[in-house]
Parts: sequence; structure tokens; C-alpha cells
Amino acid sequence: MHRRELLQLLAGYRTRFMEEGAYLRRARAFVEEHPDCFYRELWPAHVTGSAWVVNPDRSHVLLMHHRKHDQWFQPGGHADGDNDILRVALRETTEETGLDPSQVRLVDGGIFDVDIHAIPPMGHDPQHEHIDIRFLVEIDDLLPVPGNDESHELRWVPLYQVPRYNNSPSTRRMQEKTRRLRNAHAAIARG
Repeated sequence: MHRRELLQLLAGYRTRFMEEGAYLRRARAFVEEHPDCFYRELWPAHVTGSAWVVNPDRSHVLLMHHRKHDQWFQPGGHADGDNDILRVALRETTEETGLDPSQVRLVDGGIFDVDIHAIPPMGHDPQHEHIDIRFLVEIDDLLPVPGNDESHELRWVPLYQVPRYNNSPSTRRMQEKTRRLRNAHAAIARG
């Protein structure tokens, strides 16, 4: 995926959430203006990729207790120059869960969520923003998830309990989107 492909994904993405709509417009403008948007050395912002990981029946979300930030997040991270942000999100998911790529299923290739959030200064890095492009991923919650050294713990969290772990507006937004997916799936199953 070249920057052009990310711009096409962003152009085709629609949201019902006003705050996310503002992030979407800012993300498109930023990517259009910065050919180097996939490099973490770009300040004051850069593009990152992450995955909202759900189990097959969408009743649980996989969250990781991030070692560096000491908070619960979905898997994700820096592109480090990789301009295929979907590949970045999937790579980060397999690395941070410790699972084989064959055990991680992309639900579809479209964007699930767009968020822009501030990252505090850390080490030599100044405060900056992550323009996080998120995709919906499914993992069987019966599989053991070993994780890696970037997290203290990975945990399947019931959807209704997600705000106990991370109560940020973007996490609540993804929780609501997942709830809507569950309800739509249940309605289809009932016929």
C-alpha cells in the first residue's frame, strides 16, 4: 500500500461519530501533506496502525496492558516506514499477541476506526500525535495468547467491561461499533 492507497481507504471510510469525522478529515489532510507520514521520526505526528481484536461472537475484546505506557490498549504500533498500514496493523497484532499470522483473521480490509491521540514525551521523543488507522481483526478466544515483552498481560475482556480497562472516547467508540456489529449479526441469525 502506497500513501495513495491509504488516502483511498480514508476517502471511502464513513463514520456516524462526529469526533471521529473530525479525526478522519485531519488524517486525510495530514497524509496528503506528508509523504513521510509513515516514519516515527516525523514530528509533530505520524501514522500508526492497530487492530481492534474481537472473538468470533464479538462478545469479548483482546486488550494488552502496555508495558511502556502502563495502560490497556488494543495491539498496534509504528509503521517504521512501511506504507501498507493494514500490513502494519496485522504485523503488530501477531507480534504483540505472540500468535502465528494464520491464527489472526482480518474481518475485512476496510478501516474500522480512525483516531488521533497525543503521546506524552518519552526518552528523546517529544510529545506528538499518533494518527491511528484501525482495522477489525478476529482471533479465536480459545487459543492461548502468549504475548511478548511489550506487555505485562493480554486479556480477553467482556465487551461490556471494556471501559473498566480503558475508558477513552476512542475505546468507547470501538466498543459501541462492536455492540452494533453483534446486534446486526444477531438480527440476521434470527432471520
